[in-house]
Amino acid sequence: MGGKSGCPLAADRVDSNESFSQVESFAKVRIFTAGIVTETNTFAPWPTGERGFARGGMWHGDASAAGDTPQNLTARLWRDLAVRDGHDFTESLFAVAEPSGPTVQSLYEAMRDEILADLIAKGPFDVVLLFLHGAMVAGQCDDCEADLAARVRQIVGPGAAIGVELDPHCHLSRTLVDVADAVILMKEYPHTDFLPRAEELYRLCVGKAAGELAPTSRLFDCAMVGFYPTTSEPMAGLLARMRAAEARPNVLSVSFAHGFPWGDTFDTGSKMLAITNDDPALAAEVAESLGREIYAAREALLPRFPGIEAALDLAAATPGRVVVADTADNAGGGAPSDNMALLTAMLDRGVMDAAFGSIWDPIAAASCADAGVGARLKLRLGGKCGPASGDPADLDVLVKAVRESHDQAGLGDSRVAMGLSVWLEIGGIDVVVNSIRTQTFAPDAFTGLGIDLGPKRLIAVKSSQHFEGHFAPLADAIVRCATPGAIQMNFAEIPYLKRRDLNYFPRVADPLS
Repeated sequence: MGGKSGCPLAADRVDSNESFSQVESFAKVRIFTAGIVTETNTFAPWPTGERGFARGGMWHGDASAAGDTPQNLTARLWRDLAVRDGHDFTESLFAVAEPSGPTVQSLYEAMRDEILADLIAKGPFDVVLLFLHGAMVAGQCDDCEADLAARVRQIVGPGAAIGVELDPHCHLSRTLVDVADAVILMKEYPHTDFLPRAEELYRLCVGKAAGELAPTSRLFDCAMVGFYPTTSEPMAGLLARMRAAEARPNVLSVSFAHGFPWGDTFDTGSKMLAITNDDPALAAEVAESLGREIYAAREALLPRFPGIEAALDLAAATPGRVVVADTADNAGGGAPSDNMALLTAMLDRGVMDAAFGSIWDPIAAASCADAGVGARLKLRLGGKCGPASGDPADLDVLVKAVRESHDQAGLGDSRVAMGLSVWLEIGGIDVVVNSIRTQTFAPDAFTGLGIDLGPKRLIAVKSSQHFEGHFAPLADAIVRCATPGAIQMNFAEIPYLKRRDLNYFPRVADPLS
């Protein structure tokens, strides 16, 4: 099946299930690991191709030995767990690309088939662990994760354990849940718990392979499309109740699929997943009970962000340091990250003691680097990629610093490349311009170029939520701003063509009535 293109039909369902606490020791098993991670914004203006994955990272069997991306760290964890427990460990392709448009079909097939070829050549295996995203779309395949898992199942047979770790911003399909033995999603947003979830998946799948566990999964469709940061209420409380459910006897795992609103697929939307030990009725009850709690809070969960002017008014009236999030031009959701609307408004207001970052503009970064530190020049900045980029800004800038290979802290202990980057002084604002497209995760996106954030009253970041983990400790207040850009949060008006139906909240007030 590995040589065919496109996606498979739904595979035969695999039902099973026992509690982690009851698994003391495992027989020796053979473990295979691999991963392909990219989040597809089907409305983005450009595809995800070889350059995107080359820039993000591709490791052909050696991800665990090099690098510090989430892919490297996850592969390393699985390797170390296998070695600790005396299991055989084999590693195949791990690849990652920044969120963008659909992946080129031939590239997806090449990566998928490399994994399948390794699986055949180096097998047989008792356990297959896949680190995927869940919202990857290729040119002719809307559910790449289920496609890969179904082909893996055909190779390893019904007796092997297949485990899949996903980002919560996934299109969680019944096909994937049916074909895998266990699907576990990161619980936190920001996704700081990818390693604990990877260890959870390892234990569950090795337990299944050793005959200690029989995982059974049930899925509940919440009939919602939304945005669910877990660092504030009501999601923080709902997350606590999910963890409490996992303490119940025979409940192995509970995951909430937030969904990725800007990917148009049949399965787009929010769902609750429960895994029990050989108890399908309990799995269904837990998934529906928690899913209905999310549904009951749907109005409170709707993002209601102020526009640019109101957000800047609020920042000006708030004592201390305020972090303002440019939510709709977030590269982490597939946006260009070159919309100038928020920065232009700050300049028009004469905002001082401020920092802004980061604007993705490789042309501007290269021009400023060529001019050199200390150069003053007229620069056309941003607004280059398409309608979501808005208009460029023509500015007088002073080049304060240049760094050829800038990077920043990412999720957990990971690092994120920013490429050739420059610090520009524009009016009273210190601005970061980078050449590798990424959202702003951490203060060292600024401080790594020499920008002192200590005296800053306002720090504006191009991110929706992942910035909070690193910026909250230095912020007196956080304001998320409804900016123009590619990931608008008016979920009722997203022009879906492939979603199974349009009966979802907030397009419909009470779709589960």
